Amino acid sequence: MDTTLRDGEQTQGVSFAPDEKVSIARALLQSLNVDRIEVASAGVSHGEKEAVTRIHDWAARNDALDRVEVLGFTDHHRSVDWLVSTGGRVLNLLTKGSEKHCTEQLRKTLDAHLKDIEQTVDYALEQGLLVNVYLEDWSNGYRDSRDYVYRMVEALTAMDLRHIMLPDTLGVMSPAEVSTAVGDMCSRFESQDFDFHPHNDYGLATANAMAAVESGAAAIHATLNCLGERAGNVSLAEVAVVLKDKLGVKVSIDETKMHDLSQMVENFSGKRVAANAPVIGTDVFTQTSGIHADGDQKGQLYQTELSPDRFDRRHSYALGKMSGKASLTKNLEDLGIDLSEENQAKVLQRIVE
Repeated sequence: MDTTLRDGEQTQGVSFAPDEKVSIARALLQSLNVDRIEVASAGVSHGEKEAVTRIHDWAARNDALDRVEVLGFTDHHRSVDWLVSTGGRVLNLLTKGSEKHCTEQLRKTLDAHLKDIEQTVDYALEQGLLVNVYLEDWSNGYRDSRDYVYRMVEALTAMDLRHIMLPDTLGVMSPAEVSTAVGDMCSRFESQDFDFHPHNDYGLATANAMAAVESGAAAIHATLNCLGERAGNVSLAEVAVVLKDKLGVKVSIDETKMHDLSQMVENFSGKRVAANAPVIGTDVFTQTSGIHADGDQKGQLYQTELSPDRFDRRHSYALGKMSGKASLTKNLEDLGIDLSEENQAKVLQRIVE
């Protein structure tokens, strides 16, 4: 599930205009073929409502309405009414996944919180909506108040929900911790589908996503270009290729569209993608070392499954002080220039100096 348009928009300084949100949503569903997208938080602003209404209208006309989701709150009617007024069909209900959040932020007992959840879910179902539930701060809740988490999920499984979402809200988990916690949840509540929602504060989001899927998670939440709170969410591009190449998971995403959509989001958000960002960075298919260029020329010795052709991109060989004859030859071929051996040697000498 891609949450660029909801959690990604919580990046400092990022606010997509309605036209931009609609363009990104359509590209995610139609071009990239992401399974699900989360596009907004209910009740934020008039502009947000306009964008979400347009997205839902387009999705309804393209048989994709069940793939568009909106974050809502345990406010009984308000979030549900807002979502229904936009033509939407899927509510992602935000609840408290740790006892500390429940008692200190909401100032409620678990029983009182569950009552609010049940009232909101029942009303949403009456309106014909599909409902998923977020357990905010689940990672800390599982560590510090596990009985609270178990009681919460036990109650939720009695409701008519699609997915229960397990966020590492503050990005504090390690892959080993994810394996243990997600594995426990999936085995303890076997009939329930769980999503995992990683953040990248320790730089472990992709590894954690991989661990979650290995442990039974049904879906991973990601964003384009790692947009999101603080250090961001997990990269959609990284997750897609890791799940496919390392775990053999069948992924619906059209990899040839990743770079174009990444650039669209880069332009709309104003947040630049690092040149060496895996899969989508401008430099990741550029070789600088002359040894690498020579090896590729003699037998593709420095190629991996992450070939540029796979992502509709091109391989290039940079020229600089580490360049060799093969690097120069590749660039001359691309430019359609034919030089004698003597002149090639002179040019290469100037380059490395």
